[in-house]
Amino acid sequence: MSTYSLMAVLAIGLASNLDNAGVGIAYGVQKIRIPWYSNLAIAIISFLATLVSGMFGSLISIWMEPWIGQVIGTVVIVAVGIWVLLQPFREKSSRPETDGGNGSNFTRLLSNPEEADRDSSQSISLAESLLLGIALAMNALAGGFNAGITNLNVWLTSLSVGFFSFVLLALCSLFGERYAAEKLGNRATIVSGLLLIVIGIHQMF
Repeated sequence: MSTYSLMAVLAIGLASNLDNAGVGIAYGVQKIRIPWYSNLAIAIISFLATLVSGMFGSLISIWMEPWIGQVIGTVVIVAVGIWVLLQPFREKSSRPETDGGNGSNFTRLLSNPEEADRDSSQSISLAESLLLGIALAMNALAGGFNAGITNLNVWLTSLSVGFFSFVLLALCSLFGERYAAEKLGNRATIVSGLLLIVIGIHQMF
């Protein structure tokens, strides 16, 4: 594997999980524990989401010219990056709404991660981690598809996503102070969106 491919794999793993930093810090602030097995379940969900979408991307890439795969991969990952960047603005505009579909529920869960603790036990159970894991894995779908259609190593990309998911959530939950939760959470979303856009654009050159 070339140095560029390895850097792309690591960058996708990091960009796909920067939301975990904001969520982890928010839990640290509110003294909500994330047991290792719940964190592992979340990481496995992100790993599987990346793997499935990556294999789908690899399958599609067989039937098209490499440059078309590059264009599609760029469009998909840049579009997701823009979507991530717009999330804070969409949340503000939709805040008065209390109802919505699964998509809006997942978005709200990332903005208010304490809602995952449905039994108010101050700990994220294995069952509660499944919903949170699905919400946090949304970015991983785009990263996996991008890896597959641009012929990056899908297994390494999936492992990278799972690794960063576990590490960022664990470390950032320890770094839970009020100022950091308010500021870094928003910045993590912005950095994640920008990094995805940069990865997509860079693949074209």
